[in-house]
Amino acid sequence: MSIQEPSRRPEQRLTVSGEGLALDDEIPLTEQPLWRIRLRLTRRRWAENWRLFTANRIGVVGFVIIVVFAIMAVLHPILMATVWPSSIYHPVAGYSAPRVELEVVEQVTDPTTQIDLARARLRGYPAAQVGDVVTDRLQPAPPSRQHLLGTDPLGRDVLSQLMYGTRAAFALGAVAALVTVVVATMIGAVAAYLGGWIDAVLMRIADLFLLLPIIPVLVFVTGLWTINLWSLGLLIGLAAGLGPTAIVLKSQALTVKVKPFIDAARIAGGSHLHIIFRHIVPNVVPLAFLYMMFTVTAAIGLEATLSFFGLLDIPMSWGIMIHTAQTTGYLLRGTDFWWLLLPAGGAVSVLAAAFYLVGRGFDEVINPRLRQR
Repeated sequence: MSIQEPSRRPEQRLTVSGEGLALDDEIPLTEQPLWRIRLRLTRRRWAENWRLFTANRIGVVGFVIIVVFAIMAVLHPILMATVWPSSIYHPVAGYSAPRVELEVVEQVTDPTTQIDLARARLRGYPAAQVGDVVTDRLQPAPPSRQHLLGTDPLGRDVLSQLMYGTRAAFALGAVAALVTVVVATMIGAVAAYLGGWIDAVLMRIADLFLLLPIIPVLVFVTGLWTINLWSLGLLIGLAAGLGPTAIVLKSQALTVKVKPFIDAARIAGGSHLHIIFRHIVPNVVPLAFLYMMFTVTAAIGLEATLSFFGLLDIPMSWGIMIHTAQTTGYLLRGTDFWWLLLPAGGAVSVLAAAFYLVGRGFDEVINPRLRQR
């Protein structure tokens, strides 16, 4: 009587798939290139984070708004190169004052269809009488088929200015956010890990920047030096990175410092720089990106404020659009000339709020306690 050997199943090995670790009959895990394993794990982590983010409706709304403004920023140079004549739609040097028929009246109630008697006579109709209809170039012109958001008091297209200002807002936000992340992450990680007098000095500097009133300081700086968009982004990023964001990230770095893998890296002979850059910084960066969103929100508001006061050396922005309406006497007549204030003011408020909403949505991605709630 012969004993048959049990049939042997084909050897199964672990491999990494897009969904994580899985069984595979061909390629063993030990033969997978390290870069491929890391890439797939990173893709899986990003997919999970995106799922958590999209589960938050507030963050999704903010993200959609940012995408809309980004499309506006990308479309502007394309429209200027293909569809819009530069002489009419250039945000700074363009000019368009359409001729319209206006009724001569004693007191104007509708500036888009009426003209007062004194102005009509000054505009080339010395014999004009009340009730006559005259032709005049209208500035600022209301929205029309040629100018969807009208023109400003200087005859420039408001929509073109709005789209150009979007590019300036994104550029400023990117510079301020990048500087904030780099500076705050390094200061927080170094202060938390080294401690001692280094921690004391860095935190006293952070306290100083936390106490400084940012708007008066920026007004003072712009009064002494010529500040452009890139310089302003650098200043805002330094103010946020050396101030409140550094304090928050130091607190996060302290929670990482006491983890067992930090002690293991120290026992294994890792240098201070190795531990800071390879172990502490990667665990602090997610929180830094959260506060980066809030920095962009602050940067957009600060740029609009300084541009309104005429303190920045930039050709066009949303703040300059409001400044133009104010200097030409239309700021307090917003209901009659709404297109001079509402597009620019609304863009500042909506885009700043969008970055804040994205930050709130991102908060649930990096904070497990909020996800459990």
